Amino acid sequence: MLDECKPDAASVAVPTVHHLAVARELMEAGVDVMIEKPIAPSLAEADEMIRVANQGHRVAQVGHLERFNPAVRATVPLITRPMFFEVHRLSVFTPRALDVDVVLDLMIHDLDIVLSFVSSPVKEVRAVGLPILSGKVDIANVRMEFDSGCVANFTASRVSTEKVRKVRFFQPKQYFSLDYSRQDVFVATVDSAAVAQAIATGAVAPEALGSLIKPQKPTVVPDEPLRAELRSFLDAVRHRTRPVVSLEDGRRALAVALDILASIGEHNKRVHMESMWAPRA
Repeated sequence: MLDECKPDAASVAVPTVHHLAVARELMEAGVDVMIEKPIAPSLAEADEMIRVANQGHRVAQVGHLERFNPAVRATVPLITRPMFFEVHRLSVFTPRALDVDVVLDLMIHDLDIVLSFVSSPVKEVRAVGLPILSGKVDIANVRMEFDSGCVANFTASRVSTEKVRKVRFFQPKQYFSLDYSRQDVFVATVDSAAVAQAIATGAVAPEALGSLIKPQKPTVVPDEPLRAELRSFLDAVRHRTRPVVSLEDGRRALAVALDILASIGEHNKRVHMESMWAPRA
């Protein structure tokens, strides 16, 4: 079928368990692919996808959509050394994507963003999660520490009464607040030299030190993230360049997500959560 009318590129938007089979057939036929997140249900399948792409010199991108959110793009040039994150992604329940849990369905977006911001190996993961309406984890909370000393807290829920998609983080002398939905960024920068001088000289009363914090609204160029993602993928296809979100990036986010699920499983066993959620006779 592909030989009769072979496309140059294709989007793989099938259930996660079929990503490898569909992507492999396309890539082996000489088609570049964009694969929806998560890249695969296992690291072994992700590794096989990377092998096939490298062997066939194919351009392959993973659909971590938030990389193309204008708020994220406006923030990237301002990042120095993030040290603490607070991330919330809440959604109302829908029957969509119930083949995976909330970590692989929703939280993986934020895992990819934070991993790209921090650029440091993950040192420790602690997580809790519960099934609420489906047979898989529907709400999860994670504490993650990086080798750099950065700590990130994630909360993801697909059983919320409201929709929230926000990232807040601190780095030396700065606080950032990103709202994915509004495509908005707020930055507060502390003039530490002025604060130190004010304290030393008593020129500013303690209750007025807040006046030395400078608010800023970085310029955000409005765009539709999905359109920007597809545009970026097609540019990589045309110019044979490495995509913004590579298969290796997708694998990295998947590896952390699977560590989170393992931590949730260990916690549930430790507190005998299985018996608490088993159907009553």
